[in-house]
Amino acid sequence: MNKSVWWAVARSEEVNSDKPINVNIGDDPIVLWRDHQGTARALEDRCPHRRAPLSLGCVLGNGMIQCGYHGWTYDGETGHLKDIPNLKSDAKFPKLYRAQAYQVVESGGFVRLCADTKATPIDAPSQSLPLSGSVDVALSHDQYLAALFDDPSLVISIRGVLFTPYLMSELAEVDGQLVLERSCKWAGPHWPSPFTSDFPITLRISTDPVTGESELLLRDDAFKPLLRARVAPVPAARGVTQVRWRAKLESQRSGLRAKLMGLGQPFSVLSSVDGAALRVLRPSASIHAAALRETMTNTQPAEAGVA
Repeated sequence: MNKSVWWAVARSEEVNSDKPINVNIGDDPIVLWRDHQGTARALEDRCPHRRAPLSLGCVLGNGMIQCGYHGWTYDGETGHLKDIPNLKSDAKFPKLYRAQAYQVVESGGFVRLCADTKATPIDAPSQSLPLSGSVDVALSHDQYLAALFDDPSLVISIRGVLFTPYLMSELAEVDGQLVLERSCKWAGPHWPSPFTSDFPITLRISTDPVTGESELLLRDDAFKPLLRARVAPVPAARGVTQVRWRAKLESQRSGLRAKLMGLGQPFSVLSSVDGAALRVLRPSASIHAAALRETMTNTQPAEAGVA
């Protein structure tokens, strides 16, 4: 795993100072919490003493994290060992007893991590979309992205929208992103009419080639936005992909079906995948995406990440 890549591993509201949480980047376990100033902190989720998960410990009043096994306490910014019970507080501890620290940035309602503490902070979206969720999907990171490119209905749901196999524009590289636009239609009965478009709505997907973090934009036939979403898949242990997402339904939507999107949940990321549909799905856009991802990641500088 490239240590200079930034991964959106949590939604901002998931991280607090009450209890630390565990996330993964590949096979690397990470503990997340907020210190006494509200700043998100991240360390390797293993106490250097006996390798117990720090996420099973607690956050102290001074913002440091304490291992629940023997009470060793660590500073979130540096990972340095700061205290061992029954020892003097001014004792100096060997650097060997230090948890790996991650650089953390928070923007757009996501907490992003990078294993390289000297990596350049990314230029991430600042707007936090109001709807959000987190799911674990039993697909690898590459499989998840392939499904998103070939048939979005396997991994996401937009209320009242049917995704078709037809692309309005082929997948291409645009400003360092993988971009395609899929033709869609409204669910329900359709009556032939010379005044009605066959595909009155489109879904534009713009994906970072390294992390797979994607911006989704649903538009009507006048190219006016109906819904915006950001989906952040992160490879986790045992071939699972952890997916965090945020979305916003636009208030100004023309047409009855567009207005009905506001009844109930307009957007969601599916926690389970239809295995039968996935098995017979023929790779299409994902083939081109895989080739472009390989080309782009081989030519990008080491600090590549979310655009």
